[in-house]
Amino acid sequence: MTRPSVRVLAGTEVRSVVLVLHGGEERSTAPAHRFRPAYLRMLPFARDLRWTGRNAGVAVWALRYRYRGWNGADLDPVRDARWALDEIRRTHPGVPVVLLGHSMGGRVALRVADAPAVVAVCALAPWTPETDRVDQLAGRTVLIAHGDQDTVTEPALSLAYAVRAKEVTDAVCRFEVRDESHAMLRRAKDWRLLVRRFVLGVLGVTEMDHVIASALAKPSPGGLIVPL
Repeated sequence: MTRPSVRVLAGTEVRSVVLVLHGGEERSTAPAHRFRPAYLRMLPFARDLRWTGRNAGVAVWALRYRYRGWNGADLDPVRDARWALDEIRRTHPGVPVVLLGHSMGGRVALRVADAPAVVAVCALAPWTPETDRVDQLAGRTVLIAHGDQDTVTEPALSLAYAVRAKEVTDAVCRFEVRDESHAMLRRAKDWRLLVRRFVLGVLGVTEMDHVIASALAKPSPGGLIVPL
């Protein structure tokens, strides 16, 4: 039987966990193996967060789904993410969790934000259909970032999602990454730095970056169209 799996980057003392969620496809029951670009794309983020947060007890769990696809009502990656969250709660009860996802993984992260341990979501180039709900984000801090040249997931839809999200939680910001496409390769260092500053800031490991803090504090739509 196919099972999800996690790659855990952690020390002996764990005070918080970042759950990393990779992208995928709209429909596919092919295995999401560890050599797929969608999975590999997120490992530099995982390693960076583990390295920069190691002295503060930040653990990183990189989830690999059973299948590559979202798969309609089956919600396969959502089920896998909830399994991982249950495992985190069992292994590290009471620690705060930040969700980090790209593309389909961004959609997954936003969908499972209602888990009790989740304090924040960082969604990169997320797949955000107009029908996706936002009520599960109440009480969470949310950062969305989208390349302005993305032709795989639509920046306009992530902006519309951010506007809706701002109605249920004040703590929402969105960055437009200039001259960047879906793969996040042209400005890889800037993506990693943005994620690092947000995740470590929201966990209280460092002070929140002033640009992110300013964007979070602005009323809609001012903090949702911040150029990067």
